[in-house]
Amino acid sequence: MKIGIVGAGAMGGLFGGMLTRAGQDVWLIDNHNERAEKINREGLIIEPSKALQPGEPKQEIIKIKATTDPSNAGSCDLVILFVKAYDTEEATRNSLPLTGSKTVWLTLQNGLGNIERMGKIVGKDRMVGGITYQGATVLEVGRIRHAGCGKTVIGEIGGRVSERIKSISDIFNQAGIDTEISDNIEGVLWGKLLINAVINPLTAITRVRNGQLLESPLLKETMKLIVEEARRVPLKKGIRLPYQKVFEKVEESCQVSRDNISSMLQDILRKKRTEIDFINGAIVFEAEKIGIHTPLNRALWNIVKFLEGRTEYVK
Repeated sequence: MKIGIVGAGAMGGLFGGMLTRAGQDVWLIDNHNERAEKINREGLIIEPSKALQPGEPKQEIIKIKATTDPSNAGSCDLVILFVKAYDTEEATRNSLPLTGSKTVWLTLQNGLGNIERMGKIVGKDRMVGGITYQGATVLEVGRIRHAGCGKTVIGEIGGRVSERIKSISDIFNQAGIDTEISDNIEGVLWGKLLINAVINPLTAITRVRNGQLLESPLLKETMKLIVEEARRVPLKKGIRLPYQKVFEKVEESCQVSRDNISSMLQDILRKKRTEIDFINGAIVFEAEKIGIHTPLNRALWNIVKFLEGRTEYVK
């Protein structure tokens, strides 16, 4: 399968590397010319997530094609979007040269609304949605660490199990990306959102790795309060969540990705914009539409927005 991956950061690089290793024809679509040139010249370097055994290589170099011009890749069978949620529309429009007559577009991004924003540009019939609990961290340009293994879930918007969704699932599983198909992708997206709404802002504010959140009774109590407030929104909207015990899923996610530096913390450390508007901000927005107050999520939204791009602190 010919696959275009839009966004050559941590997650785009991880999926691109794993799919290339499995023999798929993969193109990384980057918006940084320096990174694309380095990947083409030196390959994509991936460090493993698990503890090394004696004799195991400390890193893997994967030869993969990277470009800043989607027309160099041409039409693909599958396009996967891994850009930040605030770049979804621009990245989708810029990547239209990847679209052929039967191209399927898949979003594995964080936050709400990506399917709708992409669908307006490429056509809703081309869209499939998904989430992933894989974790990756950028170490330097063209070098990433596979920071945690977890399940990937994909599905058609209408819930049917189509041949195209089965084909994508098969290819992912063959590449070592543990993937399952859901007939309730909206519920799956909300389930991941509730987890992100806890882990991402708290790690960004406290500046700790995911697993360290569980080491503090104070933070664990705060995590439970955020979960209880946020979960009321999808439940009132009539959305079927993929699990009932949300806090247990949050704890499990922290454990699985315990050494990971969350994407939101990575953004704060790099003084970049975060996806807080599309995570806790989206929860507040959806809650207001149905008359629910979410003060904890609004507070997290405000604090992370305050931290974005700051360079000066009390010394």
